[in-house]
Amino acid sequence: MDLYGIDLNLLVAFDALMKERSVTKAGIRIGRTQPAMSAALARLRSLLKDELLVRGPQGLQPTPRALDLAEPLARALTDIQRTLDFTQAFDPATSSATFTIGLSDHPTFALLPQLVAHLTKSAPDATLQVRNFSARDDAIDLLDAGEVDVTIGVPATKTGRILTQPLFEERFVCIVRKDHPAVRRTLDLDAFLALPHLLVSPENERFGHVDAALAKKGLQRGLALTLPNMYAAPLLIARSDMVATLMAGVVAASGHADELALLEPPLMLEPIPFVMSWHRRNDVHPAQRWFRNCVAGVAPDLRR
Repeated sequence: MDLYGIDLNLLVAFDALMKERSVTKAGIRIGRTQPAMSAALARLRSLLKDELLVRGPQGLQPTPRALDLAEPLARALTDIQRTLDFTQAFDPATSSATFTIGLSDHPTFALLPQLVAHLTKSAPDATLQVRNFSARDDAIDLLDAGEVDVTIGVPATKTGRILTQPLFEERFVCIVRKDHPAVRRTLDLDAFLALPHLLVSPENERFGHVDAALAKKGLQRGLALTLPNMYAAPLLIARSDMVATLMAGVVAASGHADELALLEPPLMLEPIPFVMSWHRRNDVHPAQRWFRNCVAGVAPDLRR
């Protein structure tokens, strides 16, 4: 018998008929009319080439063929129902699920420790895998390929298949070594431009937010060093006469804040937003939704 040619709803009808031994009661059990159940029984008889249920003094009586089928089909339907029910619920306390998250550099340092602590407590048998990415649109490639469940980084190019949720923002600060001879309590624009600059560019460009703000004023700074890793910058600044304009959270998490002077930038710089992104195909999955809630739950501690 070709399974692909069978209307599986007939098996549900058969199970109800075997339990109720009445066309009317079986219809009530599964929400079908009496004529619909009679039609289903007729189709079952034709499909299985057996009467299956015949009328007797106590209602419908099963044939030997029907009795042979009743238990295995009921068990199969129960397994299917259990499988479908499982996809609609998620119990983190007993789950051994694996979650994969794509992180750019800053969220790796700033958010990952809190997330690991939360998962250890709430889902002790779950596994967390981390993928790193640098270019913002790499997040889209990872999500499209199904290599990660969510990503956290600066917003990528907008696309309808990728959903996002804002998590936190980071403001910019200027940093120099504490005993820098050319800097006092404040940093004006002239002093700022006179210093050699360190530029952090994860995408290996020589033009960042500061350069864009300066260009609007017809100004340009002198770059002494560019590098892709923002967490290397605080130590380099502490050991040099350079200035760097970094996110405040990077300085705080670097371990070198006590060696640095933090100053307000002499330019208007918009804060950097960080968002959580996920693919639309994962949007309603219970485990995925729970994991995203975990990420969002630890992120507010990072608001500055």
